[in-house]
This record gives sequence, C-alpha cells and structure tokens, in this order.
Amino acid sequence: MTQKPAALIVAHGQPSDPAPAAAEIAFLAAKVQSLMPGWHVRSATLAEPTALADRVAEAGPHGLVFPLFMAGGWFTRDHLPKQLAAAGGAAWRLLDPFGLDAGVQSLTVTLAREAALATAKPPQDLHLLLAAHGSFRSPAPSEVAYAMAARIKADLGFASVQAAFIDQSPQIGDIAARLPAGSIVLPFFAARGGHVIDDLPQALEAAGFSGTLLPPVGLDPRVPGLIRRALRAAAR
Repeated sequence: MTQKPAALIVAHGQPSDPAPAAAEIAFLAAKVQSLMPGWHVRSATLAEPTALADRVAEAGPHGLVFPLFMAGGWFTRDHLPKQLAAAGGAAWRLLDPFGLDAGVQSLTVTLAREAALATAKPPQDLHLLLAAHGSFRSPAPSEVAYAMAARIKADLGFASVQAAFIDQSPQIGDIAARLPAGSIVLPFFAARGGHVIDDLPQALEAAGFSGTLLPPVGLDPRVPGLIRRALRAAAR
C-alpha cells in the first residue's frame, strides 16, 4: 500500500480482447506518472476482471479516479462507482470524464485549428466532421459531441462543423459522403480502440471520403499534461 497520493486512470476496455486496450491505458498512465513523480499513478479497464481491485489494493483506501470516457452517462455515474465500491475503493473520488475536462475541450479546438492551418485554406472554406461514439441508449455522449462541434464552429469560423456517430444517427458515413474534398475528420475519442482502428476508417472509405483523418484527441502528446493538471486541481 502506497503512502503517496494515488490516482487511477480507468477506461472501459474491450471485453472480448482486454489486453491491447489495457496496455494502451497503462502506457498513458506511465506518461502521467513520469510527470508526477510524487504520486502513485496507475490504470485499469473495466474489461479486466480484477484490475480495479488490484490497483485499489496497491494504492490504498483513498485516491482519485480519472475516467477515460468522453461523456458522463451510465458507465461513469452508475456502473463505475459500483465497481469501484466493490473493489474496495468506495472512498475514492471520481473526477469529471476525459471528454468533459475543460483542458481536453480546449485541446480539441486547438487540434481543429492546427489541422486548418496545415491546409493553408481560409477557415470559411473548411468543413470538419467530429466523429464520436454516440449511444442508442443515452443522449449524454451525443450532447457532448454536439456541444463540442458547436464550439469549434463558433471559435474557428469553419464553413461547417458537424458531429456524427458510430452508434447512433447521424452515422459517420452518411455525413462524410456529403463532405467536399479536402474536409477534415477529427475523432473525438479517448483511445485507439476498435472504433478508431476499424469502424471509422471503414465508414469513411465506404463514403468515398477524400479529406484528412486526424488522430483521435486522446492520443495527442499534450494529454498526459492535461490529466496531470486535472489531478493536481482535484487534489487541491
């Protein structure tokens, strides 16, 4: 049991194949740990049967949980707290999900701005699709994506900024098929899961998309620093 301030980055993971996602989140946690030498920073996915309990046992009865989710919803409001309590972490404090963090939302706008600058086109000639997960069961994920798309449009003045989804309408392929050549797709995802690796590229290919597909927000090298800032702010 550590005496250092403890933090745990928790993601959903992939139940059918937990190892790749677990390794990716562990890599992220290691980067955050390198920025916070006085802390004990680890990771777990809900797809790993004992990971949450193991990490809580290592760190002790108190700590901070940073949910690597793009929105609040059933997983972060209900499922994760119950799983955390069952793992012995009832006293651990949950922070806002990754996608709701103010720094992450500002970074998303920055990524769109940087992509626009790389095209050498004026913003009013650019179209951006914010690709997100969505949900057929809860409006929470789409609400975050729609708000993020509206902010990018307001801040940067693009010709259009539209949110589209994997798991609800409007589908990514339907929107991408109507975008002009040279458009930008920004994946509003926290990690490189199956949706980012397979579903998104396949949908764009089927739609005949001929623009720029950016890396997901969560893979930007500035993300560990944003998580550090969120953890330090919560600790204060």
